Amino acid sequence: MSYAVIQTGGKQYKVRSGEILKIEKLIDSKPDTKIEFKEVLAYGDSKAIEIGLPIIQGAKVEANLIKNSKNRTILIFKKRRRQNSRRKNGHRQQYSMIRINKIFSKDGKILSEAEKLKPVKKEEAKKEEKK
Repeated sequence: MSYAVIQTGGKQYKVRSGEILKIEKLIDSKPDTKIEFKEVLAYGDSKAIEIGLPIIQGAKVEANLIKNSKNRTILIFKKRRRQNSRRKNGHRQQYSMIRINKIFSKDGKILSEAEKLKPVKKEEAKKEEKK
């Protein structure tokens, strides 16, 4: 199973095809669109690995954007003892949920490809939930 290390949002992620992950929110992106990550730092499999200096020119990772949303609320509570001073803040970080489809090498060859998702009808989904 091949993998790639990509960089987005100031962070690095080790990704495999078919994997679903949360990344920093991608600006000006709409759900059900294709996204290409061209900042590939490394790719390989159990036999060989290719590392870039710092990125590999020509290599890319293709993904589908599933949704844009916000994480749970994180509470920030600051209290200074014996001064009757306290402050309470909340923060919800925005994220994009993506599904990795294909990993391309620097030659343009497909290293790995995710399986196609079959569309599920609403009636079938309700039957599976009842079970």
